[in-house]
Amino acid sequence: MARYHIETYGCTANRGESREIERTLRDAGHERVGGPAGADVAILNTCTVVEKTERNMLRRAAELESEVPELIVTGCMALAQGGEFETADVNARVVGWDEVPGAVRNGECPTPVGTAGTTNTGAGGPEPVLDGVVGILPIARGCMSDCSYCITKRATGKIDSPPIVENVRKARALVHAGAKELRITGQDTGVYGWDEGERKLHELLDRICAIEGDFRVRVGMANPKGVHGIREELARVFADNEKLYNFLHAPVQSGSDEVLGAMRRQHQVREFEEVVETFDRHLDHWTLATDFIVGFPTETDTDHERSLALLRESEPEKINVTRFSKRPGTDAADMKGLGGTLKKERSKAMTDAKMATVGAAHEEMVGTEHEVLAVEAGTGESVKCYDEAYRQVVVQGASEYGIEPGDFADVEITSHNTVYAFGEPV
Repeated sequence: MARYHIETYGCTANRGESREIERTLRDAGHERVGGPAGADVAILNTCTVVEKTERNMLRRAAELESEVPELIVTGCMALAQGGEFETADVNARVVGWDEVPGAVRNGECPTPVGTAGTTNTGAGGPEPVLDGVVGILPIARGCMSDCSYCITKRATGKIDSPPIVENVRKARALVHAGAKELRITGQDTGVYGWDEGERKLHELLDRICAIEGDFRVRVGMANPKGVHGIREELARVFADNEKLYNFLHAPVQSGSDEVLGAMRRQHQVREFEEVVETFDRHLDHWTLATDFIVGFPTETDTDHERSLALLRESEPEKINVTRFSKRPGTDAADMKGLGGTLKKERSKAMTDAKMATVGAAHEEMVGTEHEVLAVEAGTGESVKCYDEAYRQVVVQGASEYGIEPGDFADVEITSHNTVYAFGEPV
């Protein structure tokens, strides 16, 4: 878990992006601190409206770099003039808005809200949180993995799963309190129940979907190994329950079995592919989200090419690309690392492949109609929505249509900007 400091410059749109970044970081158990002095990582959300602003952004980035162990730069200047930071000799990771949470997480498992800095107590797990119409429900604490690069497990330990009845009670309370979207979270939701001798995620989801009310359920990160053993049962639960977003986040991290072995990821590439194939058989359309770590110390050019090939073949619609960086106290920190230039080149190649894949998926949406759930206000008069496969759809001028967070609406997809779509009510 990281302590982060975030600074936002520019327009209302930038402030909205920072809000979404912070929500995702909070969902994952990261903690905001009051300034860079106490932070593990600083996030600079930049503006680039005029030349003076650019100079100010470079100056502030240089200041922050000297104050924190790691600096992440995002925002308009990062997207339009990201090379300027390297030219100015600022050591920062320059990423798009949607890549910030993954960069902070550094390829590690998320930590559910309420668990940062704690250890397993067996006292029912972290408590749920209602944020607007979004209910965040951590279903367990810990995982069954021992990844060589991950520091999170030192804080969370092995999986500790509260009973199904307890999680259903918490889910029902969130729905009764006004939640329209339940986000099921955990370090690894796929191994829920493993500490009791049986993986039970599919049973839990079935019970939650039986709660009376009009709401949707999103399942958080589940490692491929945990999902693989219940892939048929889990895919059938998705197919049988309209309340479940047809969305699965299964971070593969590499397309090379050799690299996965060095990472101690437990799964092999074929197991990830079999999970994808199973969901393809059961669902007409669904969204695959996954993560890739580029530049792991043992990664060769051939390994990198295998990762690129796997990305293109599996066609995930949401992809987190993270450049490997050493975490103190982990086994991978003792490995001889790859050069920064090589990692940057591989990251760019992976990001280019990501944008091509994601852009093609959103282009296919144009002209189609979907039922969406409005989740939160966007910039101006817009509202952020999600369709049945948890793809983000922005409805502009939402107030004209009387749409606000918590409402369902039928929309036609009219356009996209690569990473999310725009829709108009029909």
